[in-house]
Amino acid sequence: MTGFIGGGNMAEALIKGIVKSSRLGVKNEIIVSEPREERRRYLEQTYGVKTTNSNKDIASSCNIIILAVKPQIMEQVLEEIKSAVTDDNTVVSIAAGITLSYLQSKLNTKKIIRVMPNTPALVHEGMSVMSLCECFSDKDINPVRGIFMSVGKVLTLPEKYMNAVTALSGGGPAFIAFFIEAMIEGGVKSGLNKEDAYELAIQTLLGTARLLETGMPPEKLREIVTSPGGTTAAGLKVFEEKGLKDIVLGATGAAAKRAEELGRKE
Repeated sequence: MTGFIGGGNMAEALIKGIVKSSRLGVKNEIIVSEPREERRRYLEQTYGVKTTNSNKDIASSCNIIILAVKPQIMEQVLEEIKSAVTDDNTVVSIAAGITLSYLQSKLNTKKIIRVMPNTPALVHEGMSVMSLCECFSDKDINPVRGIFMSVGKVLTLPEKYMNAVTALSGGGPAFIAFFIEAMIEGGVKSGLNKEDAYELAIQTLLGTARLLETGMPPEKLREIVTSPGGTTAAGLKVFEEKGLKDIVLGATGAAAKRAEELGRKE
């Protein structure tokens, strides 16, 4: 049985992925703890899963427990479930900044996995990074890896990289969306209607991602598009003058620092 503590957007994305990719009847093996009655009804009706308003019910009845709550309430949740968690449980945290050592200090098991997924998991194009101790056997880790593979790609890295991962792939969708917002606005200011500007910007983003996915280095693609003295060169010159690279580096650095601050609870 797989249990989710928290029934928000990321939990829903994972539930959707599990149900879509797995065998018939798997929905009967998922239970979600969620305080909001309206949200519980939605998850039950949409995915056919069981729900409860008790976090302790999840811990006592599920072999895989996924902590899908905000970092700010993690301590409260761990206090609620700690008496029900044993070495028979595998605990998976998707909360930004919360370290393995902190989780292990609060729970009676070392079978804890830290995962940073991202929002494109909602459309099965997610990027999830896992960190875990060496105490896991393939038998224990494969079901968890399968859950996250159902919504995209999975990478395993040492925990020391997780703050950088949180900044890059965790916050990245918001950073990219902000840039796309600006591109759309720029298209409108140049004379396009909003619908056409939106389609042009989104398809350009998707096509560029596909090109880069072939292994083409970003700097190479930039060189191919940029003719000396051309329109793209004029635009890139503004980026350079305004210090776009420094802005992006500053944003990812600030996000990584905030992830580190959230984790200073051990």
